[in-house]
Amino acid sequence: MTDMIFVNLPVADLAESTAFYEALGFKKNERFSNEQASGMVWSEAIHVMLLDHTFYSTFTDKKIIDAKAVSGVLNCLSFEDKAEVDAFHDAAKSAGAIEPRPIEDQGFMYGGSIEDPDGHIWETMWMDPNAAEMGPEAFAAEQA
Repeated sequence: MTDMIFVNLPVADLAESTAFYEALGFKKNERFSNEQASGMVWSEAIHVMLLDHTFYSTFTDKKIIDAKAVSGVLNCLSFEDKAEVDAFHDAAKSAGAIEPRPIEDQGFMYGGSIEDPDGHIWETMWMDPNAAEMGPEAFAAEQA
């Protein structure tokens, strides 16, 4: 079995959040979805569980943060090329997302961030494969 990550996010409106993530290209896994949760698949290894507040609260005694006011985590998705980053941002903005950090081109890396309806931030990035292998400083030195 492939190593996987499941990102569990508390959401105020499950239907709205499910539609938002579907607009970004996530696929809803009906086997892991019900009236309290939507299992959203990004890739074979990355899944996002959207959990309504009541269900989320069964997993922790901690207070659910207001992600629009407090940052608890920054998630990041990588893409094959700059065009995929652009397409993701376009889809997110069309679905109502805001861009706390618009796309920046830093040469070896390209990306920005979007915020979902509950305030959860997803960073986006494409990195030059050589920079990823060498590290950004060594890559910059070689380019100079």
